[in-house]
Amino acid sequence: MGLRVLLVLGVLAVAVAAGLLWRSRNGRFVAVRGAADSAGRLTADDLGAPLGAEATFLQLSSEACAPCRSTAVVLGALAGERGGVAHVEVAAEDRLDLVRRFDVLRTPTVLVLDGAGVVRGRLSGATTRQQALDALDRCPATA
Repeated sequence: MGLRVLLVLGVLAVAVAAGLLWRSRNGRFVAVRGAADSAGRLTADDLGAPLGAEATFLQLSSEACAPCRSTAVVLGALAGERGGVAHVEVAAEDRLDLVRRFDVLRTPTVLVLDGAGVVRGRLSGATTRQQALDALDRCPATA
């Protein structure tokens, strides 16, 4: 009986640790290195929307995704307040070319593009306003 209790506690500890790790990665900005080649550049034609003069948040979302909706609200508001920053949301299921090209594994994934359309970083999971601002500050071409 004692072994079963230890097994249950061990599984619970692993589950809690995995949950905390997952949560810590939500909205974290990860810079992309070496993205200046054509594979890491997007144009207004690629997106079907104009790029921001300073930065563009390209959000890949899915229909049944609550964090996608909250992230869209945050990024849309930020783009509305900051000149030169644009927010473009696309349905991942409609843009599988982008999903494959940028190895998108979850939604929302937000690609942070500089004014020239070069992908400079990415955020995955629900993103807060502060995380989005930090991403703009840490993005090499928008700082």
